[in-house]
Amino acid sequence: MSGDEGDAELVAAARGGENGAFSALVERHWARLVALARSIAGDGEAEDVVQECFLTAWRKLGALREPAAFLAWMQRAVARAAVRRARWRSLARPLGAIAEPADPRPGPSAGEWPVAALLARLAPRQRAVMHLTVVEGMSDREIGARLGIDPASVRAHRRRARERLRPLLAREGAAAARS
Repeated sequence: MSGDEGDAELVAAARGGENGAFSALVERHWARLVALARSIAGDGEAEDVVQECFLTAWRKLGALREPAAFLAWMQRAVARAAVRRARWRSLARPLGAIAEPADPRPGPSAGEWPVAALLARLAPRQRAVMHLTVVEGMSDREIGARLGIDPASVRAHRRRARERLRPLLAREGAAAARS
């Protein structure tokens, strides 16, 4: 039984009132969805975002037209909620907290950038696109469907993210070459 077929059966069972079916869906997809939320909204928000999305999914499970598309439905909800959470958090930060640090090397050793530190430098939508591209290996069309944007917008967000990361990685590479 593949994941999509298994999801369809679990969704049908949960709709039918089987207590453990929705719990099985949560257990099956929790780690993957938290990883997505973490790459967009950060460590402190990821589990809250996913938990809120699962609660909403439980209430709206009857509205899911394609039970086999449960994971895609959840990824879209988590990505959107994480982007909203990250945007609100950035609006609430004091201006001094937004300034870039003098030494941007957060990693334990010179020449290495943790993926989370790189993603934190991007706008929330760019983080979502980069996570779905690099970690999940999705196509532009799949990412667009998950985020509710056109594939052309996916490409634009990816291009902007790469433009933002290029000088950071170049600066880090030059520092590593000097040491």
